Amino acid sequence: MNIQAAENFIVNELRRGLSPTLYYHGLHHTLDVTEVAMELAAAEGITDPEALALLRTAALYHDAGFLHSYQGHEDQGCALARATLPDFAYSPEQIAQICDLITATKYPQEPGSPLAEILCDADLDYLGRPDFVPISTSLFDELMARQLIADEHAWFQLQARFLAGHHFWTRTTIARRAAPKQARLDHILALLANWPAPDKTA
Repeated sequence: MNIQAAENFIVNELRRGLSPTLYYHGLHHTLDVTEVAMELAAAEGITDPEALALLRTAALYHDAGFLHSYQGHEDQGCALARATLPDFAYSPEQIAQICDLITATKYPQEPGSPLAEILCDADLDYLGRPDFVPISTSLFDELMARQLIADEHAWFQLQARFLAGHHFWTRTTIARRAAPKQARLDHILALLANWPAPDKTA
């Protein structure tokens, strides 16, 4: 595996090809997820060099499907991995494992291995982080740009459903992020409970 060459390739593709209105799913998100995934792997005791290489590559490719499609981007990312990683000396078995990791990040998440749990938690790490508000706002802007959400009230309803239905997988992330994430959910539910009623006189 020529991991560095594969990384250089996909980062350049993302930098050049992603839509500028991917305010959330831009290159910055991919790099953040990759960094968090490697930190979690260390915290979770993953030391095997091949496992770490597959995890890193999967993190870098996990949203590469946005180069081609907004819906179903995980499948597009797997297709891109299958098409390009042989050029960097990844075996068919290694590519299949990478695709399994990418597919695990589909929501609702269904990780089937410790590496998949790490990638899933890295992908949504921000849900329990101090920078939740600016990151979630970037997703709101991205969805609004695609007319996939109607307004701020619908957005908070969506966030409440998402946060209520989501859970972290790794012991490390549960310890670090579960309580702050619950506090975010409580705050959003309070906002919705006190949402101004529509002005019927307008």
